[in-house]
Amino acid sequence: MKEIPEIKIGSRTVGLAHAPFVVAEMSGNHNQSLDRALAIVDAAAKAGAHALKIPTSTADTMTLTFNSGDFVINDPKSLWDGYSLYKLYDEAHTPWEWHKPIFDRCRELGIIGFSTPFDDTAVDFLESLGTPMYKIASLESTDLKLIERVAKTGKPMIISTGTATVGELDETMRTARRAGCDQLILLKCTSSYPASPIDSHIRSIAHMRELFQCQVGLSDHTLGVGVAVASVTFGACLIEKHFTLSRADGGVDSQFSLEPDEFKSLVVESERAWQGLGSIHYGPLKSEATSARFRRSLYVVKDIKSGETLSMENLRAIRPGFGLPTKFLELVVGKTVNRDVKAGTALSFDFIG
Repeated sequence: MKEIPEIKIGSRTVGLAHAPFVVAEMSGNHNQSLDRALAIVDAAAKAGAHALKIPTSTADTMTLTFNSGDFVINDPKSLWDGYSLYKLYDEAHTPWEWHKPIFDRCRELGIIGFSTPFDDTAVDFLESLGTPMYKIASLESTDLKLIERVAKTGKPMIISTGTATVGELDETMRTARRAGCDQLILLKCTSSYPASPIDSHIRSIAHMRELFQCQVGLSDHTLGVGVAVASVTFGACLIEKHFTLSRADGGVDSQFSLEPDEFKSLVVESERAWQGLGSIHYGPLKSEATSARFRRSLYVVKDIKSGETLSMENLRAIRPGFGLPTKFLELVVGKTVNRDVKAGTALSFDFIG
């Protein structure tokens, strides 16, 4: 099986041999304030994010202005129950004139700013800003025209997979590759907000990697960082989580977004999880040398005179580990010692016979 290529994004490399690439998704958490948007960039960088993502869309390019029927969310379980699609997308969108100052702030702080386009006009606009890569949202993963347009930019493309079948993803991947994109990352995703850990199915990550021969990560909408950190053990090389300054501030995505301290924990713990994978290994490590001295071994626990017999009364398996290994206990019991041995002495074969 051919080696799956790593993806180069800015100064970082995305792949199994590298710590997870962690993306902060601003989405609509700017609450229509540029100052807040820039503060989110600052907080994301301080929390250790490697990149920050925003959406590039308008309500008019996403849907129609109808306020009834198919165009209204009627779901008591939804965070946006009662919203018209137009109102939701208008409230969540990032004004296009904000993109440059947001991306400029990202560059100043050493993180990568990029975006999710929702149509060709968004791609054209982002190209004018020199975006280094693109993200395709789950619900656009079957928009083959958009996939083809993004692929033709020649830049890395990240595709979320929420709601998509294997057959649909196969078609998406074939379209992207035919159009010239060979830097593809799929993200396991559950398109519910917030998502339940039960619905996350992160075991799929390793399967997706082999099935589509590409790097795979996680776009996570669950609460907390547990699912995201666990995904690393199945090969997630990129983790995306929504990010806000404070959930108490409200906003269309605030309820399932991480706050700065939580996001920092995600960055730290996902890297620790990756470090912990290591390789298949048995036996003592150099770092265990000190601890190994405190394994149990055989010690004399009562004074013994030369010629006396070793017994369960004067010999025990205790810590530390400077005596004979405990497996020799039955072998040496009944043997005589050839010298005086004081209590607290580590037993050696030199004392026997």
